[in-house]
Amino acid sequence: MAINLNWADIIVRARDGNPAPPKRVEKTESEWRSLLSEDQFSITRLKGTEPAHSSQMCRLFEPGIYRCICCKTALFDSVSKYQSGTGWPSFSLPIKDNVVSYIKDEGYGMSRIEATCNVCDAHLGHVFPDGPEPSGLRFCMNAISLEKQTDAAFEI
Repeated sequence: MAINLNWADIIVRARDGNPAPPKRVEKTESEWRSLLSEDQFSITRLKGTEPAHSSQMCRLFEPGIYRCICCKTALFDSVSKYQSGTGWPSFSLPIKDNVVSYIKDEGYGMSRIEATCNVCDAHLGHVFPDGPEPSGLRFCMNAISLEKQTDAAFEI
């Protein structure tokens, strides 16, 4: 991974703002509803959370790129994916510095950092400071917010 990101960087971005995205994708609620399944819409547009251990994606580690289900932006490379035991797919770093944004989330009586797609604002999950070295980060993602591309002709 070429990017260098740690928990202090995440906190600063959540407080002071995120890097500019590589592009923007904006749609109305009805446009998103027409493109996404009910579950995809609930998770990505309404900030839902899928049940732990509900996706086989947690156990799959073949090479590939994980993209935002809404706008198809490349978010994570499988080389950063690891078995966290949490029940959600986990990654140590995004594929690029400006594809994930960080938002302070104090809902449900907790203080967390929400991870969203920086291109279309889709809710992906949360990031925590308990991941593996060298980043120490755990990007705990809803599998339903991601699609995996495994063919050799992918574009990052």
